[in-house]
Amino acid sequence: MAFEALPERLAQVRAEIARLAPQPVAIVAVTKGFGTDAIRAARETGLADIGENRVQEALQKQDALIRWHLIGHLQRNKAKLVPGRFELVHSVDSLELATELSKRATTPLRVLLQVNVAREPQKNGCAPEDAPALARQVAELEHVRLEGLMTLAPFTDDVDVQRRTFRGLRVLRDRIKEEVGVWLPTLSMGMSGDYATAVAEGATVIRLGTVLFGPRT
Repeated sequence: MAFEALPERLAQVRAEIARLAPQPVAIVAVTKGFGTDAIRAARETGLADIGENRVQEALQKQDALIRWHLIGHLQRNKAKLVPGRFELVHSVDSLELATELSKRATTPLRVLLQVNVAREPQKNGCAPEDAPALARQVAELEHVRLEGLMTLAPFTDDVDVQRRTFRGLRVLRDRIKEEVGVWLPTLSMGMSGDYATAVAEGATVIRLGTVLFGPRT
């Protein structure tokens, strides 16, 4: 598969970010469903952060020149495969998983706490009311470094629904700072269909696949 349109698509995304966001926003290029040619194309356009949903798929593609992000659900029995292979894990959703990662890591592993802000039963993530206590517990673990929060908005074109979800994560981040005393600068929120709304609501990391690479076959 060729990705000739990637530079133009990336320029459009960056222009939208510049229009909407006063804060710096990092782009994680999601190569789920694409081959290593997508990774090469991303690297050639200056995208050094690559996201994968599954550990196994990432391990088949991994390249030392790339910063790898695990953005999908992580099962505890796969935690042993993560340390040393991923720059940032976006999907820590329980103390048990965080503890297992800490046991497996020998140097601090950067993680985000996934929160199910919209309370969708089919999605992973801790409940918003549980996040402050969980953040406190994860932040105390020896070999993980909690840096922020992640969420997924409902799959909808309703911008108001998207906005409520993303704003809810930002408000929760500020609440954790006040109640727990833990500052979490990273907000990973927004994908190809809703990244503009996420950026406007304070996202510092967006996870983009099809808007960069085109439709998956």
